[in-house]
Amino acid sequence: MSLSVLVLGGTGFVGRHVVANLVTAGHRVVVPTRRRDRGKPLILLPTVDVVEADVHDAAGLRALVANADAVVNLVGILHPSGRQGFRRAHVELAQSVLDACHRAGVTRLVHMSALGASPDGPSAYLRSKGEAQALVEASDLRWTIFRPSVIFGRGDSFLALFARLVRWMPVVLLAAPNAKFQPVHVVDVARCIAASIDDRRTLRQTFELCGPKVYTLRELVGWVAETTGHVRPIIGLGPALSKLQASVLELSPVKLLTRDNLASMSVDATCRQPFPALFGIEPASIEAIAPEYLAPASIRSPFDGYRARAGDPR
Repeated sequence: MSLSVLVLGGTGFVGRHVVANLVTAGHRVVVPTRRRDRGKPLILLPTVDVVEADVHDAAGLRALVANADAVVNLVGILHPSGRQGFRRAHVELAQSVLDACHRAGVTRLVHMSALGASPDGPSAYLRSKGEAQALVEASDLRWTIFRPSVIFGRGDSFLALFARLVRWMPVVLLAAPNAKFQPVHVVDVARCIAASIDDRRTLRQTFELCGPKVYTLRELVGWVAETTGHVRPIIGLGPALSKLQASVLELSPVKLLTRDNLASMSVDATCRQPFPALFGIEPASIEAIAPEYLAPASIRSPFDGYRARAGDPR
């Protein structure tokens, strides 16, 4: 059955893949964004309508939800910026979505949370994600919740960041080297989210999504270094130096690491059970996917443009 699906966060890394999968499944998709040009990759897709709107405006959100059969909320941030703090992006928006769904009589909601999310979590990120998840679970909607580990894929801000670091740093001073992750491919996450829209078996269910292998942060950075041909010494930092490094780095314009990120990494981003068999997916490994987009020619540093304009041949 073709549905009209409102996708919040549809122009983001995960959102673009979710929208493409919904289109392939025959659904009509509406993607709100503050700037329509951010949705350029989606505009050419059939049955997709990219509209300029502020999802934090209650009236505007109600108008969007009123025309939908289902809502997918993928909005999430790793770093607060200006007015966009963790509570506003995660908790307040989740509550606004629930209110809008109740007003419009829309009962189907798919919500993306995160592994480790808990109202009692060690970081503001995990606490806000946990509060939002609790709101959805307490509602009377026909909800489905996904809790992925860290997500990788072309255009990610995870493995590609490590590739840039090992390219330009002769020695990697690594905070929280023993933090554990179970990276999951963005395509696998998107397929699950899109498939759940009209699958009654997923109603009022929470699914953890992880890849096939657990890595420490040190192992991931080392693997990226080998894959990109930039092997570097990796010096793991203890708790005190990790916190000091995060305190310094969070002051930079490009947030490589913050104290809140560090606190989040104190909780293992690993799954307690295998990938949900219901979706019929064999999750992809980073070894099978990432080398293609981590190849040296694919990695671009944010400083490359400055060097080019300055005549630096590197």
